[in-house]
Amino acid sequence: MYFLLEFIRKYYYVLLFLLLEAVSFFMLFRFNSFQGSVWFTSANTVVAEVNRLYSEAASYLNLRTVNRRLTDENLRLSLEADKLREALKNATRDTSYTGQTVSELLKDYRIVPAEVVSNSSAPRASNYLVINRGKNDGIQPEMGVVGGGGVVGIVYLAGPHYSLVIPVTNRKSSISCRIRGQRYFGYLQWDGKNMLTAYLDDIPRYAKIQKGDVVETSGYSAVFPPGIFVGRIAGIGNSPDGQSYKLRVNLGTDFANLRDVNIIATTYKAEIDTLRTQAARQLNALSDI
Repeated sequence: MYFLLEFIRKYYYVLLFLLLEAVSFFMLFRFNSFQGSVWFTSANTVVAEVNRLYSEAASYLNLRTVNRRLTDENLRLSLEADKLREALKNATRDTSYTGQTVSELLKDYRIVPAEVVSNSSAPRASNYLVINRGKNDGIQPEMGVVGGGGVVGIVYLAGPHYSLVIPVTNRKSSISCRIRGQRYFGYLQWDGKNMLTAYLDDIPRYAKIQKGDVVETSGYSAVFPPGIFVGRIAGIGNSPDGQSYKLRVNLGTDFANLRDVNIIATTYKAEIDTLRTQAARQLNALSDI
């Protein structure tokens, strides 16, 4: 209290001046219509500008949440779109059948959200990603990874808390893909040059394809479900043997700006892997006889 009184005694003339200024401005704007309207307009302008800046700041800080929602929504829509196309081919006019079929098929997949914590994205042969999910989150090698732009890659190694992903832009990557609506499939591979393009081989020459057609996952493995967007055809050429097409594909995923991803786990992958292992053992046993 002593310091407060001392402060007032020392600066009372400044405080008195500010008080009189405030009273004079109040009386000026309160009892003069023109000055009051000017003050009201100016105050509204300032408040509107402050609100705009606050809204922009809040929107920027919320971009991470929005991006995660868009990534999840894109994956969900891709899965539903493919299941709807399949269901519509087999369904009659009973729309409830189509809805039930889609719901049942989507139950086969478990989606685990993750973030990219390390990204090696450059024109080199051994690009890789590290994500912040591991075995403690149920992640295992050979699980598919997708982002908001489509297919990202496949889990190669899984630790307790982190996993290493081989992306599409790795020379060792090979993903079964098809042309949407055509059902012709081949294997998507990267040539180690452009980070925005890859090549789809083994497409038969009698296939009716054109630039701009969508390339998506074929579903012929337990890694990716069918219908996940990969990219669009940007060029049509011949394979080295001349027996099939080699398609240049503009990838949907921008690996230089990749953060939010989803890992896709299928409930029946373990069963498929077991069958493959048993088949390989039996074939090896027959070859030894």
